[in-house]
Amino acid sequence: MDIILANKLLQVREPLLKDYEQLSDSELAIRSCAGDEDAFAEIVRRYSPRVFSFVGKFFQQQGVVEEIAQEVFLKIFTQLKSYAHKGSFEGWVTRITINTCINELRSMRRETESTFSAHTNEEYDWLERKLKNASSKEPAEDRLIAIDLVNRILGKMSAEDRLVLILVDAEGYSIREVAEMTGWKESKVKIQAFRARRRMRKALERLLKKSRTYGK
Repeated sequence: MDIILANKLLQVREPLLKDYEQLSDSELAIRSCAGDEDAFAEIVRRYSPRVFSFVGKFFQQQGVVEEIAQEVFLKIFTQLKSYAHKGSFEGWVTRITINTCINELRSMRRETESTFSAHTNEEYDWLERKLKNASSKEPAEDRLIAIDLVNRILGKMSAEDRLVLILVDAEGYSIREVAEMTGWKESKVKIQAFRARRRMRKALERLLKKSRTYGK
């Protein structure tokens, strides 16, 4: 399937013919493998909200989200024959989505590798105010600085750390749910979450230390 067709499929928003809407995921997969483009278009329509939602948890720029979502559906199309029709098709789609996001996060991290010192004076000011338990700015602005700071730290963490911190801590998914989404064992999710939180705390501690030095 070429890029033009992928773009066409990603733009599908209106319900297709009723017979396709009534088909199960497995039936749509079988028809798609047989070359039925309308069947795959229904898969895209049916799962676009979920794919875009998950990709949007890891990337903020709309253009990036759309590119990665397109890549996800290309992978779904090319890997449909490997779907064994056992278990949840939704879970299978989610795992492809998450794995695609992890690979992209790893690539972006390699391209933008930098130290934790690359923060703005405003962020150090925010940290200093938190140390003194006082704020001279509006709470809304404080929150924006905090969110940006956390996103910067997340951007420097491994893809796996970022995954569990976003899904477990930010989005509130259970260990079991994350295990089902990723295909990891629950024990791995727990260990990854524990280590990711510890690394996040250490990163914040380093920034707090720098903010004290900056404030002197």
